[in-house]
Amino acid sequence: MKQLVITILGEDRPGLVESISSVILENHGNWLSSNLSHLLGHFAGIIQVEVAEEHLQAFQDALNGLPKLDVRIEKGNTEIEPVELEQLNFVITGNDRPGIVQELASVIRHKGANITNLNSKQQSAPNWGVPIFSAVATVSLPNGLNKDEVINALESITNDLIVDIEKA
Repeated sequence: MKQLVITILGEDRPGLVESISSVILENHGNWLSSNLSHLLGHFAGIIQVEVAEEHLQAFQDALNGLPKLDVRIEKGNTEIEPVELEQLNFVITGNDRPGIVQELASVIRHKGANITNLNSKQQSAPNWGVPIFSAVATVSLPNGLNKDEVINALESITNDLIVDIEKA
């Protein structure tokens, strides 16, 4: 079986996920995991699938034939041995401003950790007078790195940033 990572971008419409999943099923693919979003009227998705080698070309052709969607298909690297690292969900809230995601990502990288998933949004906060940034970042910590070091480094970016932890 070939492991594939598929990215899809296009204008969102009712039934789109059903169409994509039908094409995957009809062409002998197995939907393993995904992250799908609706942003400003667009659909953006990343899907991990597996498909038998003998169905690979027809599978790729069918996905690329989906109307009005940009589809990219990459073969997964299954030769890399997964390393067991501590995974934490950092729940981050603060005043929004340009560059906040870059600052957070930079601090996490400089601590030797890796962001494996990031969901963020901006929302209005009428009582605060400024928009609020909130995010949940799943972070892999290298062996020996204490989560409190990362929390302290993130909170030192600005005094209005609050970081909580949930076990991933």
